[in-house]
Amino acid sequence: MPSAPASLLEVATRVTGRLDEFLATERARWVELEPALAQPIDEIRRLVLSGGKRLRPAFCHWGFVGAGGGADDQIDVDVDAGAAFELMHACALFHDDVMDDADSRRGQRTAHMVAADEHAEQGWAGESRRFGEGVAILVGDLAFVYADQLLAAASPAAIGIWNELRIELNIGQYLDILGGVSRTRDLAASERICRYKSGKYTIERPLHLGAVLAAPERAAELLPHLSAYGLPLGDAFQMRDDIMGAFGDEAVTGKPVGGDLLEGKPTPLLARATRSATDAQRKVLELVGDPGMSPETVASIQQVIVDTGGLAELEQHISELTESAVTSLDAAPITAVAKTELIALAEFVAQRTV
Repeated sequence: MPSAPASLLEVATRVTGRLDEFLATERARWVELEPALAQPIDEIRRLVLSGGKRLRPAFCHWGFVGAGGGADDQIDVDVDAGAAFELMHACALFHDDVMDDADSRRGQRTAHMVAADEHAEQGWAGESRRFGEGVAILVGDLAFVYADQLLAAASPAAIGIWNELRIELNIGQYLDILGGVSRTRDLAASERICRYKSGKYTIERPLHLGAVLAAPERAAELLPHLSAYGLPLGDAFQMRDDIMGAFGDEAVTGKPVGGDLLEGKPTPLLARATRSATDAQRKVLELVGDPGMSPETVASIQQVIVDTGGLAELEQHISELTESAVTSLDAAPITAVAKTELIALAEFVAQRTV
């Protein structure tokens, strides 16, 4: 796996500092009203400051720089936007963990489980599970509002992209949970879910937002070129996530081994395996998402995905998508330094293991 580009670490440092400052201020403000209000903000801080690759802020930054951003009157505009992306992503993770009934995130107890544990320990009235899920939903909503607050000064054009991004994310999440319960194994449908639940809002839309923050008058010129890079790479990003979700090491990913298989996620990886499976192999794949799956069953499903060629086929497709994204930059009317950094990010995104 290629190491993270130095520029990604620089963007991450700036955005993390902004998040720390912003959330510390909000915590101090609300604790004055009621000390218990430290908890929801502490949950946001725990998630957004505990790690994460900061890819969305990085793509927003290079969309901004690529469009000529960085003048004195624009200082830190991209940092606030990057922090907004991290808070919006945190909202999605808080809610996603409730929908998936996940116990862990980044190697830590999920927010709804932390709140449920506290409810049980305190002997409070009602059901611990419902309290925990309610807290996590509210914490996610709070992060969503904070994200908007950081973009309050953005232009109408930028806000239009931000709103479309958020609609697309919710559409993708709905398609994802619908595909899970209906056991979708159709390749075109699974790739559409892949694009809308993650790919677009991770790469294409952050690039768009950064470019429009820097040069709104060039939107018609810039956005199609940024999409030519962002859409295939966004697909590759989520497909790499799907591989990690099926085969990833829990010690590295912070998620259970075979987590996507346990949850029955409708992924392009599973669709490819199903398409090439024999009748006997298809019976094994039909166990995906069954409650109470044993580690042995997970291992059997993983082996079928390998044996059908589904994994190798998806790896090849990821390489093709990444090459398409990188090649598209030749014609993009953006700065040379942005092209260089976007090539490095493409290689990192497509081959990462976490």
